[in-house]
Amino acid sequence: MKDGKCVMPDVTFTTFFMALNSSALYHLGVLADPATGQPQKDLLLAKHTIDTMSMLQAKTAGNLSREEMDLVETTLYDLKMRFVKARS
Repeated sequence: MKDGKCVMPDVTFTTFFMALNSSALYHLGVLADPATGQPQKDLLLAKHTIDTMSMLQAKTAGNLSREEMDLVETTLYDLKMRFVKARS
């Protein structure tokens, strides 16, 4: 907050990708619903978000910095492992 207003981060590939990551974690039940404080699991929405992130990985191949590529790879690996575990 600055001067009573919410300060939004710059829109970058990293902030966009991490917003998708937060959405996937929310749907996997890792992040609690801010209104209730309780986790909400929706594996269909989690899979859709992970699939969207995978599509972005494919579409941006060759156009990302090494740091961005590492972020994409490690984030997607983590989410896919969490998804498999959540389905069990």
